Amino acid sequence: MSTNSPPPSPTRLKKELGLFDVYAISTGAMFSSGFFLLPGLAAAQTGPSVSLAYLVAGLFILPAMLSVAELATAMPRAGGAYYFLDRALGPVVGTIGGLGTWLALVLKSAFALVGMGAYLALWIDLPIEPLAIALTGLFMAVNIVGAKESSGLQRWLVTVLLGVLFVFLVQGGVDAIVTRPTGDMTDRFAPFFAFGFAGFAGTVGFVFVSYAGLTKVASVAEEVRNPDRNIPLGMMLSLLTASVVYTVGVAIIVALLPASALREDLTPVATATTAFSAWIPHDVWLGAIVIAACAAFASTGNAGILSASRYPLAMSRDRLVSPRFGTLGRFGTPTLAILATGALMGACILLFDVSSIAKLASAFQLLLFALLNLAVVIMRESGIEGYDPGFRSPLYPWMQIFGFVAPFWLIAEMGQLAMLFTTGLVALTIGWYFWYARDRVERTGAIFHTFARLGARRHSGLDLELRGIVQEKGLREDDPFDQVAARAEVLDVPGHPTFDEIAGLAAERLAARSGTSAVVLRKGFVDEADAGYLPVAHGAALPHLRVAGMEHPELLLVRCRNGIDPRGSASNDPDDGAPVRAVFFLLSPREDPGRHLRLLGHLATHVDDPGFMTRWLAATDANALRETLLSEDRWRTLRVGGGPGEVPWDGLRVRELSLPRGTLLALVRREGHGIVPDGSTRLCAGDTLTVIGDPGGLAALGDVLATGAFAKETRTPTE
Repeated sequence: MSTNSPPPSPTRLKKELGLFDVYAISTGAMFSSGFFLLPGLAAAQTGPSVSLAYLVAGLFILPAMLSVAELATAMPRAGGAYYFLDRALGPVVGTIGGLGTWLALVLKSAFALVGMGAYLALWIDLPIEPLAIALTGLFMAVNIVGAKESSGLQRWLVTVLLGVLFVFLVQGGVDAIVTRPTGDMTDRFAPFFAFGFAGFAGTVGFVFVSYAGLTKVASVAEEVRNPDRNIPLGMMLSLLTASVVYTVGVAIIVALLPASALREDLTPVATATTAFSAWIPHDVWLGAIVIAACAAFASTGNAGILSASRYPLAMSRDRLVSPRFGTLGRFGTPTLAILATGALMGACILLFDVSSIAKLASAFQLLLFALLNLAVVIMRESGIEGYDPGFRSPLYPWMQIFGFVAPFWLIAEMGQLAMLFTTGLVALTIGWYFWYARDRVERTGAIFHTFARLGARRHSGLDLELRGIVQEKGLREDDPFDQVAARAEVLDVPGHPTFDEIAGLAAERLAARSGTSAVVLRKGFVDEADAGYLPVAHGAALPHLRVAGMEHPELLLVRCRNGIDPRGSASNDPDDGAPVRAVFFLLSPREDPGRHLRLLGHLATHVDDPGFMTRWLAATDANALRETLLSEDRWRTLRVGGGPGEVPWDGLRVRELSLPRGTLLALVRREGHGIVPDGSTRLCAGDTLTVIGDPGGLAALGDVLATGAFAKETRTPTE
């Protein structure tokens, strides 16, 4: 069921990725050339301060990481940067972000697979290009089978990589700090800024690309379970890991290798192990480092195909590229998008010097980071109520302003060729938009909601789309759906009432709870139906309003066994025109639109259950009707009295009950009336109690009832 939004697309990807998958994709996308190839080249530009350059680069990526985390929790859709930029800045910028990032990721992933050759050559002589193409084919096959299988491979690769790197850091740290003379270490780190501040600043931009893979996971946000938690936490853990390994690991390399040798070394990690203590044979160390390097390059290549293939998928949904890229194969993955991504990678490996082009593509990634920081500002200032991120970037807007300006400075430090490449790639993507996509796209971005002078070009579909995403994401831990459902008032209406009559009854009952007149509420409900905005599906309707000044949401349930006809409703019921037998009137505080949408979405999931209407019509009383909206493991009904199965709480106040942690007495039914209890409410024999809670808390309640430990005071208090 949908409210003011189109029904979910049948081409949605499965949510199969957890926290460790997010961490593995982000981490595995960073540890390839950044650690195993670049330290020597970077040291040639700044000297021993190269380790500090890595740390500063990690700080520079922080705004982009926080911005991407916010956007991904607000809009967890395939396509990541493309989707965010398209919805924030419009389809032209979205095309730049989508096609440009796809090409940049393809080049960098191809470079990673080719880069394996430099380390494999230390161990075994293999032809580099055929090996890279074979690995591309392998990773394509794994990704076609499913994101879960691809992320499973990613987890293994990252685990092996981090295990070897941990041993490297420990052994290298011991050799650098304990074994070697202090004077030797002092000489290795002096002069610290060997080529002045200009050399150091240029190196920060040079190694910044080592962190660029951090945000790749946003492109698979649609496939992440609990994205509000797993995406920001996974990215933060990944950045922390990368910053420590880069900064400490490169410092160890500088400490162990002479400056002249380091600056010419393309395998600095392997070379550094030759200076280790001899308790582990050098051949063993070399084999371990080669395995770790291969795991790093392979994980970058695999994560590259996984994330890059989601860009043509997302763009096809928006008609910016052929709709065939949006078709999911038999395994529920974007098969054609994966094949196209792999094929382009193979062509790049055969036809181009991907090492040089991939470094230039890093400048485009910097431009992308700047735009993503701008996108957060646009979305927040747009006033779109459907923008409801589960994670909000701290220090807004200063974090985003810094994150927007800094990348342009770093691009300038990378030189004229990088700027020309970035400009050319932008021009190419804009050309594609005007040649192919312009006449196929009608939407605009949130930027037209941000500036009042452009208000005439607002795109209402964007707000509806974001509202649909909020509902689809489901409840947050602090959303009080169970409490709202448990204390909902219930009307069982006989006969054949009209929707206007039902709306009038509901308005009268909800007026006192909402602090709004019944006339205003009735008009709001009726106007919603007349305008065609009343969501209806599977024999249920959801009239809903947001009211200023309310403290908490309120729900009223109406059952009409004979059915009503909600005129002009926006029905997505497959049996259009079927009588509506359940009407849920929801009121929420105006100040929290996100929670309102999440509550609506959760109501919709109950209604979409094929067995819901059967249970609804079979319910024998008001409590049973409420319980149709509560998960079976989230509530329990108790009766106060002295008989078998009853609880001896007659005369006790609610505050005196020993209810286990994780449970709440949500409603007291007394003589046909519902009471929302507080601590001073005194219970009476014959009361029916609805207790809600998490499964563990309700299980503990069962134990309490079984042992007879009913209350803090077993006597009945006197007045």
